Amino acid sequence: MANPRSPRFHLLFAFQLLLLLQLQTKSFCHQYKVGDLDGWGIPTSANPLVYAKWSKYHTFAIGDSLLFLYPPSQDSVIQVTAQSYDSCNLKDPILYMNNGNSLFNITKEGNFYFTSGEPGHCQKKQKLHITVGNVSAESPAYGPSALPDFAPSYPTVFGSIPQPPSSSPSLSFSGILTAVIGSAACAILSGIM
Repeated sequence: MANPRSPRFHLLFAFQLLLLLQLQTKSFCHQYKVGDLDGWGIPTSANPLVYAKWSKYHTFAIGDSLLFLYPPSQDSVIQVTAQSYDSCNLKDPILYMNNGNSLFNITKEGNFYFTSGEPGHCQKKQKLHITVGNVSAESPAYGPSALPDFAPSYPTVFGSIPQPPSSSPSLSFSGILTAVIGSAACAILSGIM
């Protein structure tokens, strides 16, 4: 058995710690419930800019997802272009979701625009614009730039979601390098001990 005070033990421990730290630096994905406690519906007169405020207080990344919760018999969600978003045009959506538990996975950077698929709801401000990554966001006049800088106090993140399988290797160069050095150190130390 290895002596905890020996230099070999400290070296092995350092490599294991380095490997553990490498694994901890992986970024986690989050699932955000759109509107938090308000869910997805026509905003109330007390909070007409609920979705503009909501998007301002969140930072979205590739791998995150948006969860739209609503009664499926009364509402739906569509992803639209910026022009359709501004004009509340419901024709020819990019994506149509209507199951009441709609999940949109963020797979790339850019601006994303959503509105209700029900006629009249968009005009009542049931629409959402989010920006992912370092993309210039062109927000509407009532959008996030016109909002105060304080954040709501209730929780908004509902755990992590698995990433889709990738056809390319997912290990980074530093992860591979750490694994090779750690394996070599283990082989050397086990031969010495």
